[in-house]
Amino acid sequence: MRHLEASLSTRQRIVTLDIVRGFALLGILIMNMPGFVSSFWIEADGTHLWTEPVDRAAEVLREMLFSGKFNSMFSLLFGIGFTIQFARMQQIAGDLASRLYLRRLMILLAMGLLHAAVFWTGDVLHVYAVLGLVLLLVLRHASDRLILALIVACLLYPVVSGVLRLLVMTPEVTAALVAQAKVMEASNNLAYGKGNFLDAAQQHTRDFMYLYDNIWSLWGTFGFYVQMATTMLIGVLIGRHHLPERITEFLPTIRRMHWWAFGIGVACALTFGIIFETQRTPGPSPLKVLGSLAYVTCRLSMMVFYVLTIVRMAQLPEWQRRFAPIAAAGRMPLTNYLMQTAICTTLFYGWGFGFWGTAGPALQLALAPAIFFLVQVPLSVLWLRHFEYGPLEYAWRVLTYGRMRFKPATAVAG
Repeated sequence: MRHLEASLSTRQRIVTLDIVRGFALLGILIMNMPGFVSSFWIEADGTHLWTEPVDRAAEVLREMLFSGKFNSMFSLLFGIGFTIQFARMQQIAGDLASRLYLRRLMILLAMGLLHAAVFWTGDVLHVYAVLGLVLLLVLRHASDRLILALIVACLLYPVVSGVLRLLVMTPEVTAALVAQAKVMEASNNLAYGKGNFLDAAQQHTRDFMYLYDNIWSLWGTFGFYVQMATTMLIGVLIGRHHLPERITEFLPTIRRMHWWAFGIGVACALTFGIIFETQRTPGPSPLKVLGSLAYVTCRLSMMVFYVLTIVRMAQLPEWQRRFAPIAAAGRMPLTNYLMQTAICTTLFYGWGFGFWGTAGPALQLALAPAIFFLVQVPLSVLWLRHFEYGPLEYAWRVLTYGRMRFKPATAVAG
């Protein structure tokens, strides 16, 4: 096990992927901040919680530029990482690779479930772990053609789902779901805003179970899995064809894709932004089906634009130096992702500083980069000066490969 762990050391890391991963952590914090500040169930009746013009503008800006783009970026990286890591495991461990990677995913699943059920309902780790299990156990040997067909199916899913909602969701069902959401919002405000740590943990468990315990919640939850699967499958294809190691070879194609992705993304962002801002009444509608399609297209195209922007800039020596601290954060994704929960729940929950419900979208949009660049990036840089792995990345490795020495920092090849 030690030989395997040493062979998979950070000397083999692709630094550009670490940079992209670092930016993904920032974007995820920006989009998770509303859930740390107030209930997941707010605005279920279509009314605005935040009425100040600056907050309304920040809310629309956040939805158009950030919503879905960065957790998609993370799932893209997960798909790439799955392919690269599993191929290395097979080279070194042979038939043992499947068992090791299964253990790795089960540990991630356990971490995610604990995170979701005790600390914060918005956890995405368990989603990545479940989709990773599907990759490992079902799709590992699937052809590129089948993977492409599944990506197309995932992209079309919002239209199919939207049409089905038009057919089966009655006004009575919509009213019942809104009423349930208001009840959940009230219990969230009580537990998270005024309760102690145990109250908050119990409420997280109730919220998390609700996401999986009825057909309507499962419908929405399954849609999120589909969105994550879309970019994860794209990541599998990217990893299979070793594109991260061949960036310079594909730079002309990257330049062309870069601006096409931007144009499509902006057009779709404007489309879904206008539709969902003007169609706030609860319940399905034909325009909302169009808005959902525009949203899914936007999240993919803008994600591609962001990734290609980072990739192009990361090829320049001066930007490699500037991005180095962000790459450090990206080398500790598990630690930094869970650190975001620790920081934000301490700031906003009743058992911490108690600022629940007080920070509007404009302040949230300022707080997230401040936390990332003033706390997480410096801590990551400092930690990696002394150690090769982040603390939770190290724990994950120990649980996967067995007991090993805490390795000191070494030079990382580009």
